[in-house]
Amino acid sequence: MARAWYAVHTISGHEKKVKELLTRRAELEGAWGLDIYEILIPTEKELTTRNGKRVEVDRKVFPGYILVQMNLSEETFKLVKGTSGVTGFVSSGNKPVPLEDYEVKRIMNNLEQSLEAPKVAFNKADMVRIIEGPFLDYAGRIEEVNADREKIKVMISIFGRDTPVELDFTQVEKE
Repeated sequence: MARAWYAVHTISGHEKKVKELLTRRAELEGAWGLDIYEILIPTEKELTTRNGKRVEVDRKVFPGYILVQMNLSEETFKLVKGTSGVTGFVSSGNKPVPLEDYEVKRIMNNLEQSLEAPKVAFNKADMVRIIEGPFLDYAGRIEEVNADREKIKVMISIFGRDTPVELDFTQVEKE
């Protein structure tokens, strides 16, 4: 069977552990490099604010899934399925379905773009709480996000009127 990418469902939050276990099992059984070639956990960089500081974090694109490039055979199926933390393949009936080439290319391109420029954690219409500055502890809704300048425009209610306030990413946190 030809080499293809397969989506493997794991226990959410255990993707890294499953990747390590599967890699180790494949090496022990001599399948690494022969039948199993690569294991990916698609992540993207994201800017968030924690404790008033901007932090770049890795966010999983597909929580609960890993991508495995392999030759599908009875042995490799049992090897992957028998790994602790794996709940199954993305399949049609009982047969795992390989990902299409265009899907894999799109995922790889998105991963490369994510490495170049981190994604901003704020979106229009998100509710935020101000954690710094003269409007401390006010809450409001985001009207605009300017990722280049790292500024957002938030509508807060002052004396019963909505008032636009421009703030840095570091001055707010999601509610």
